[in-house]
Amino acid sequence: MLFVYKAITKNGGETTGNIEAQTQDVAINTLQKNGLVVISVRSADEKSAFDFDIDIFNRVSVKEISIISRQIATLLDAHVSALKTFRMIAAETENPTIAKKFTQISDDIQNGVSISGALYKHPSLFSDFYVNMVVGGEESGKLAETFGALSDYLERSSELMAKVRGALIYPTFVVATFVIVMVLMLTLVIPKLSVIITQSGQEVPIYTTVVIMASSLLINYGLLLAMVLVAVIFFVWRFTRGTSYIAHTKLWFPVIGNLYRMLYLSRVTDNMHVMLSNGISMVRSIEITAKIVDNEIYQEILAKSVAAVKGGAPFSATLVGHPEIPNVMIQMVKVGEETGELGNILQKLSVLYQREVNNAINTVISMIEPMMIVALGIGVGGVLASVLIPIYQIAGNV
Repeated sequence: MLFVYKAITKNGGETTGNIEAQTQDVAINTLQKNGLVVISVRSADEKSAFDFDIDIFNRVSVKEISIISRQIATLLDAHVSALKTFRMIAAETENPTIAKKFTQISDDIQNGVSISGALYKHPSLFSDFYVNMVVGGEESGKLAETFGALSDYLERSSELMAKVRGALIYPTFVVATFVIVMVLMLTLVIPKLSVIITQSGQEVPIYTTVVIMASSLLINYGLLLAMVLVAVIFFVWRFTRGTSYIAHTKLWFPVIGNLYRMLYLSRVTDNMHVMLSNGISMVRSIEITAKIVDNEIYQEILAKSVAAVKGGAPFSATLVGHPEIPNVMIQMVKVGEETGELGNILQKLSVLYQREVNNAINTVISMIEPMMIVALGIGVGGVLASVLIPIYQIAGNV
């Protein structure tokens, strides 16, 4: 029977391939005898582990994975077996998706698959970073500590993303309110007032003509305009998604650009600190960080770093020359490499950038709130003034 496997080699590299064996257990034993740390082994006829089958109505949040990781750490630390630990979580959780996934994980563990290999089959719940951390915990015999560190990391990430989203909720709400108010005015209020202006026979100012034309256009072709706008947004999103253009825009956009830079730097340093502190190699830590940083610019920088580090260059040297990487970070990473305390240095940098994210959020809110209010007032007031001024003039001439 043909099995597809994924494993970690002795030098820390990742390898995949096929192996012929009578059963899955035999395949795992053969791979382990060859010096490989097995991540996953599945029949070639099985559904791919990367197939997305999570129930969209029962999504699992990062916060939930953080809580589950803490439960696993506590149970393992209390010397409860891994199989019983995962069975207990599957039985006690209220989320049906978690119950389903953890039941499958428990079955795999019972059949001889490693914990990391069982988790690897569920990428919708556990990222490459998570699985590789568990691999390191299995190799070092510190699984409880590893799951505890994962819980702390996911909790920090969840809190940070919640703050960023919270900072963007208010401006989004104000913009949406502005659009709704303007549409209602142009479709309900302006048409009634424009009748008075046009029937007066007086000369209509250019700004009033523009507003009346916009109102007429929205009333007669509003649905078509909305469809065109949705199509344009869709195609712009479709053809710019995953491109460096969007990545550059996020980093250098006024006001919020600094917020995104601090967020990505926090993500890079925190991720690498956690991995290096738990025995993951430098090359593998950089590779996985590149996958989860969620910005093509930083992904490219880290991808170049991987190639350079493999060639013997220090990590700090590979960061030089990139304006997206602050010089203070390069210097501190260099100090960490020279002193052998890179993990601790990255932790300090992570705390620093998380603090900077909080400061950037406060700055964004303090700047955007008055700007949005002023813009809303000018927009609504300008439209009203453009039709009310002519009406006052008509009334004055009567």
